[in-house]
Amino acid sequence: ERRARGIGRGMSLTAPPATARPRAVAIWLLLIAAMVFGMVVVGGITRLTESGLSMVRWEPIKGVLPPMNAEAWAREFAAYQASPQYQSVNAGMTLAAFKGIYFWEYLHRLLARSVGVAFAMPLLWFAWRRAIPPGYGLRLGIILALGALQGAIGWWMVASGLVDRPAVAHERLATHLLMALAIMSACLWTALDLLGAGRPVRVRRPSGWIVPFFVLLTVQIGFGAFVAGLRAGHMYNMWPLMGDGLVPPDMGIYAPLWRNLLDNPVTIQFVHRSLAVVVAVAAIWVAMRLVRASAPHHGGALAAMVLVQFALGVLTLVHNVPIALGVAHQAGAALLLGVSVIAAHWCWQGRGARLCR
Repeated sequence: ERRARGIGRGMSLTAPPATARPRAVAIWLLLIAAMVFGMVVVGGITRLTESGLSMVRWEPIKGVLPPMNAEAWAREFAAYQASPQYQSVNAGMTLAAFKGIYFWEYLHRLLARSVGVAFAMPLLWFAWRRAIPPGYGLRLGIILALGALQGAIGWWMVASGLVDRPAVAHERLATHLLMALAIMSACLWTALDLLGAGRPVRVRRPSGWIVPFFVLLTVQIGFGAFVAGLRAGHMYNMWPLMGDGLVPPDMGIYAPLWRNLLDNPVTIQFVHRSLAVVVAVAAIWVAMRLVRASAPHHGGALAAMVLVQFALGVLTLVHNVPIALGVAHQAGAALLLGVSVIAAHWCWQGRGARLCR
């Protein structure tokens, strides 16, 4: 009994089966995943409106409240006017225009704090009530730690644009986005585990696709963040050609060659749009396997979402990245990942199953 109850009365992250509430914990995690998705969408707006550097200080406690009077707004604006972005890009910006970009960055940080509170407080309550099923306490603690790390990554990203450059480092932007999506996926997967606990799986399901497909999807989303960070989407606004051919003439101009994959906007756009075709083909192949495995709902959702995301990517490119399409494309990436996680979880459950006669 001591082992089941954990480290002490009232302090355990897990519970004996009699008091566990897996469904309640699962619903809470699904709500957290939805909140993180909302943060990804607002983060896309923040990026596309170039609002991310409008708040030049990291104040986790004091920053909860926005400027409340003219004097406070003047101080915030003066701090922004000393930043590289203002001096190089937005010189002459009015206070009214500054309030516009400040709003999106403030909203993004407020959502981040809200997600932290919405995760930490119910987690403590579930632990106190011994409602967390055995085996899930450590996992939830890791997700909480990842959320705290994400806050530090967010400031690490913003800080890269406050010293000698007017934009955040694209590799830090990619890290920030991928961590948010990892947290969303972890919440979704854990919720599905809780909702499916105890249900027998009688038929083996295809699972060999999961690791390679998610590696491919992660690389593609990472290059998408590179495209956003380097504004590479504003180049070669045509499809399927890049200039006069499929391969642009100014690709591979940096030395050493590997720098082209990290710093050359042309190469990065070429890789992102090429991988989009690979991801679409791979997703449709997976969808066909899911349909054959008697999961047409999972296969249909995956195929439909990857085609919608592919179309959004092309439209975003040929229209020179308008904010609405750019945000929809980033939201589409998160939704495609979510659909893939759901399908992968269904398959993962059947790894060791045997055909039931």
